[in-house]
Amino acid sequence: MASFKKLMSKIQDQFNIIVEKPLLTSAIVLAAIAVLVLSFSIKYYLHDFDNFWPQILAEAHGMIFDIAIIGILLVWLNQNGETRQRIRFYRDEIDDFRLWESDEAAFRTVGNIKRLNRHKIHDINLVNCYLSRTNLNYVNLAGSNMNSANFSNSSLIETNLENTRLNQTNFENSNLNQAFLVGAYASGANFKDAFLIKSQFQNAFLIKTNFKNAFLMEANLSGSYLMGADFENASLYKADLRGAKGLTLEQLTKAKTLYLAKFDDELLEEVKTIIPELVGA
Repeated sequence: MASFKKLMSKIQDQFNIIVEKPLLTSAIVLAAIAVLVLSFSIKYYLHDFDNFWPQILAEAHGMIFDIAIIGILLVWLNQNGETRQRIRFYRDEIDDFRLWESDEAAFRTVGNIKRLNRHKIHDINLVNCYLSRTNLNYVNLAGSNMNSANFSNSSLIETNLENTRLNQTNFENSNLNQAFLVGAYASGANFKDAFLIKSQFQNAFLIKTNFKNAFLMEANLSGSYLMGADFENASLYKADLRGAKGLTLEQLTKAKTLYLAKFDDELLEEVKTIIPELVGA
């Protein structure tokens, strides 16, 4: 009795091993079915081959049709469904980590952002997300909602933030060199001590934005809305401020340098007259 139980246990173990290997299982099933079908068909091969062969060809054409139409369609639908599930999972995980201020939450969220980018998803809800000390270089976040998120001490070099909502977002001491912020909504955002060299802010909403000690060398702020923006000790060397709305001489007097910066003619004359030391006039 004990030996029988031992034998059954071994058989069960071997069965489990086979079942756990889909390719092996499929090969065994195919071999078994092939032996069964061929054993029943052997007499037709031997005695009625001329009539039997056209039927085999007809079935072969039907099999090709099944693979081409049904098989490929099912695989495509399955892959499409799996992709949608993965995208939903990445978005859900970002929601799970929202408001959680920890390094783990930040790095997990960044991982999900990059995975969504691989699926060509860039409009992501990052409101109130904690992403401090993370690397988001070259990531596409165009059209995303990042209001009140924390990106302090992060790297966003050449990141695409076009038409992104950045109201009250914290970028303190972050590197956004050559970042693309055209049309961004960044009112009340904090760019204190941030590197914004050659960043593109055309037509962006920068009302009451904090640029204290920021490095805005060769940044393009043309056509942007700068009412109440704070440029205290900011470096605006070669910055383009032409067509900026709401920009006043009082704001510019607090800057560290305006050397070779570009202004509308009327404002440029005021700058050269009142604060020539900042423009090198």
